[in-house]
Amino acid sequence: MAIPDYQSCMLPLLRLAGDGEVHSMREAVEKLSDEFGLTAEERAEVLPSGSQFVMANRVGWARTYMKKAGLLSDPKRGHFQITERGRELLDSNPSEINTKTLRQYDSFVEFQTKSSPRTSSGATSTEQTSYPTPQEALEYGYEKLTESLSDELLENVMACSSAFFERLVVQLLVAMGYGGSLKEAAASVVGSAHDGGIDGIINEDKLGLDTIYVQAKRWDGPVGRPEIQKFAGALLGKRARKGIFATTSSFSKDAVEYANGLESKIVLIDGQRLAQLMIENNIGVSVSHSYEVKRVDSDYFVDE
Repeated sequence: MAIPDYQSCMLPLLRLAGDGEVHSMREAVEKLSDEFGLTAEERAEVLPSGSQFVMANRVGWARTYMKKAGLLSDPKRGHFQITERGRELLDSNPSEINTKTLRQYDSFVEFQTKSSPRTSSGATSTEQTSYPTPQEALEYGYEKLTESLSDELLENVMACSSAFFERLVVQLLVAMGYGGSLKEAAASVVGSAHDGGIDGIINEDKLGLDTIYVQAKRWDGPVGRPEIQKFAGALLGKRARKGIFATTSSFSKDAVEYANGLESKIVLIDGQRLAQLMIENNIGVSVSHSYEVKRVDSDYFVDE
């Protein structure tokens, strides 16, 4: 039979996870390939870029979508496990699982809304399954890939130590053009129990005309106002006017309002913004494949 699409992989994948054990993606691809009776040629089929096997790609997207719906979790990199919500759906004995099934969960609707194409009225359409032009399909597909990459980046960051995260934030700022380079001592990571609420110090420019102090929190829950107040106090103690507070999670409304009302400038970077900046500045990511979209150069064909 033909290689199944990613939605056809959802129910078999959830059933595989139904034993409650932690399963690897490699194991899932093999077992689903057996279940669908794929030939050796079908198992070896790769994407046009040559970067990944088609079946592995589709099983991977099935896992991503069900994770967004809260049916699966990622206990460790490259693995998955059923959640209580996933168990409840499996116990209802569904005949199939597809994106329509997943839309009963708010977390999946939110995911689709953030990365779905816009309709002519400006609203997002989660029901749209095709795109008007190939270029739009490419661009919307790129948005979804970036969204998935952002989540994967944050998962990897959360698996690392707090000290690693502090270094990552400083390295990111250097990559963004602050202070020159780490070799030139443009930035330093303080990262000790006696750092006075400061995790990093970085020059605002290559000449070191001003200094920016950095706080980095590798947290799951939202960062509240008290943490921003402590950081503001640390800046005051250093007689500093500028600071950056970065976290893997988010900031509470009170924290944002407090930071906005300060005389000193504190920039807040939440997890989603952090991941976007990492992607834009090639921190923790590498190019898997690139495509050039070309058009006809009409000037070339002018016959004078």
